[in-house]
Amino acid sequence: MSINRLLTPALIGKGHMPTIFSSDNHQPTVEQPVATAPAVPVATPNPPVVIDPNPEKHAYISKASLKSPYFPTWCPGCGNFGVWTALKNALTELQLPEENLVIVYGVGCSGNMADFNRVYGFHALHGRAIANAVAMKAANHNLKIIVVAGDGDTYGEGLNHFISAMRGNHDITLLVHDNQVYGLTTGQTAPTTDKGTKTKSTPFGAPEVPINPIGLALTSDATFIARGFSGNIRHLTDLIKRAVQHPGFSLVDMFQPCFTFNKVNTYHYFKERVYYLEETEFQPNHKVVAWEKTFEHDKLPIGVFYEDSYSVPFHQTLTQLEAGPLARQSIAEVNMDAAISNYL
Repeated sequence: MSINRLLTPALIGKGHMPTIFSSDNHQPTVEQPVATAPAVPVATPNPPVVIDPNPEKHAYISKASLKSPYFPTWCPGCGNFGVWTALKNALTELQLPEENLVIVYGVGCSGNMADFNRVYGFHALHGRAIANAVAMKAANHNLKIIVVAGDGDTYGEGLNHFISAMRGNHDITLLVHDNQVYGLTTGQTAPTTDKGTKTKSTPFGAPEVPINPIGLALTSDATFIARGFSGNIRHLTDLIKRAVQHPGFSLVDMFQPCFTFNKVNTYHYFKERVYYLEETEFQPNHKVVAWEKTFEHDKLPIGVFYEDSYSVPFHQTLTQLEAGPLARQSIAEVNMDAAISNYL
């Protein structure tokens, strides 16, 4: 796993090419520094960063600031391109300060986005993206934390963390690339693959019923639950913006066609079936009605299924954080004598 901040500003000096941290072996599109270039000095630990309360001095996220020297390695026609565009649109339109956003990435094709966004990021191990995001939010609840992961990563290996984060109403946004197949490993059955689907790992048809992500989120008391489609970028952009602004756990499950390895759930398949909840009389404030919607298959509803307008995120329930984020509190002022005498 790796922490990446592409083109780290603090390491850019006159006569030096930017230092690049990457979680994969993608080749940068910029030239490497010549051998005679002066060596970059070894970084020393920095003092705690104090965010300037003057908003005029913040560097806000923009299309230009998001641009990475790496170009996506996804297949032509991949639904990840639509998700990537919608995410960049949302971050730009929300005008978030660069220093207040962290994106945690899972594994698979969607996780490779870690190299394609120039933001503070963390490329996690298989199934552990949500757990890392929860820890980051606990350390500094002033941060906006977004998780970008796939259906196999989230609803398979990471299912326990998915449920726990919803139960705790941790203030993170989870964007799930749901292509109903393991794409990076070239086409095996995933947790959301329809029963009977033939794949490399199930040549006679998938024997298991698929996970119902929206239904599972409803029964786990997630406070914002939505579903989008990468084929409608404007609609998906708006869903992501609402999810990021929600105080508490927010899920956006995204239909995202795998052009290469899923010949069933294609763009044509979804365009024939999706309809928009906001264009009906449906209201996203009733769990039972939302639950019934999750079982519609001939037509597939997208939009906001449920939103708790009175949501109280996890960190606001802890008296220990009333003095401010843990990252800003002085360790020197913490007295551990009582805990040590009681438990050791």
